[in-house]
Amino acid sequence: MNQLKSIIKDQENKRRRNFFLKLILLVILVISFESNSRLSPFFDTYLIASNLIRAVIFLLSGNLIISLARIITLQFYLKKREDIRVQPNFVIGIDRLSSLFNIIVFLITLMLAFGVRPLEFLTSITIVAAAIALLTKDYITNIVNGLIMMFSDQLEIGDKIKIGNSLGFIRDITLINMELKSETGEIIIIPNTLALTSEVVNYSKNNSHQVIMDSEIPFYSAIQLSDLEKVLNASLSEFSDYIYIEGSQLNILDHKPESIIIRYQFPIKSGEKIVERNVKKTINQALINWSNETRKA
Repeated sequence: MNQLKSIIKDQENKRRRNFFLKLILLVILVISFESNSRLSPFFDTYLIASNLIRAVIFLLSGNLIISLARIITLQFYLKKREDIRVQPNFVIGIDRLSSLFNIIVFLITLMLAFGVRPLEFLTSITIVAAAIALLTKDYITNIVNGLIMMFSDQLEIGDKIKIGNSLGFIRDITLINMELKSETGEIIIIPNTLALTSEVVNYSKNNSHQVIMDSEIPFYSAIQLSDLEKVLNASLSEFSDYIYIEGSQLNILDHKPESIIIRYQFPIKSGEKIVERNVKKTINQALINWSNETRKA
């Protein structure tokens, strides 16, 4: 089982426990409120308390329905992708969609708590609602486009992309915008509508699923590329279950007066971002160690 799938399953187990705890609380509230218990005269006398209990019951019911739909959907998704890698965007999309529905349920709960009937309230502010819809059109469009990107496999968290003049790694996809982190550490925020309607170059997607790393090496001593390639290949041995070490290549991209630009690339089996990040860290550390040893020699 890959790392991301294990993390998701651990999180889902916690969510299931929370689901059953909320279900027990809901049953207790419903029995106390609906049955002829000792609390019935109290609720009949104090309307505010009755409205609050109704609101809490509605909030728990709505949240449980959303949680159940989320658990079933994610369970079906994980079972369907049992032998292939999990797409993190799908999980993020499910979480964002659940949060959106929970916000709607919470707003209706507030109405019920104050004794306002939601249908009558919405009918009475039809004109105002139309005006609000026009004012928030751009936000709604961004939300829809954000969900489209979350449930697609074209862009994923961790991908290196270029949108217009902005180049960076996808850090997060929210319902409003996409966050990129440039190679120098700056955070770039791009509206989802712009990200979906602009020309996007994804450097992390290619048919061969290659991981590509470029590095600049100074001419402070004799450089044996064959030795460096052996060192880098050896550093990948602990990831043999995820990558094809025999498919690795070390090439020179450019010559400079005092250094050379090398490219080390290899095919990856799973394409998981967590594995890819760990592999890159290991290769970078191997390059640093090799550089220090070569400099001392």
